Amino acid sequence: METRKYKTLGELEDKYFGERGTPEREQYEFELSMELLGEKLKQIRKEKKMTQEELGKLIGVQKAQISKLENGASSATVSTILKVFKALKATVKFQIEIEDGNQLAVS
Repeated sequence: METRKYKTLGELEDKYFGERGTPEREQYEFELSMELLGEKLKQIRKEKKMTQEELGKLIGVQKAQISKLENGASSATVSTILKVFKALKATVKFQIEIEDGNQLAVS
């Protein structure tokens, strides 16, 4: 019987999106982060029983901008992202990893 060697998620990401540190991998991870951020935004907005239009009015942007954020199709500024979550009464924390392995959490 033949033994199968299974690949880890990291190995598959390296193969299909490039190794860590390459521009292709950085782009993949950025897009993934924006998608996850958008999903969380949508989840919180719905929990607050708020429409995209209502949220947009609270922070001074069009409904379309909120839609783009929720779908991960926008590379919004950190300022806009913080405004959106503040309007939803949600706290945002950033974690920054430095090459030497240290981490810095920013709220």
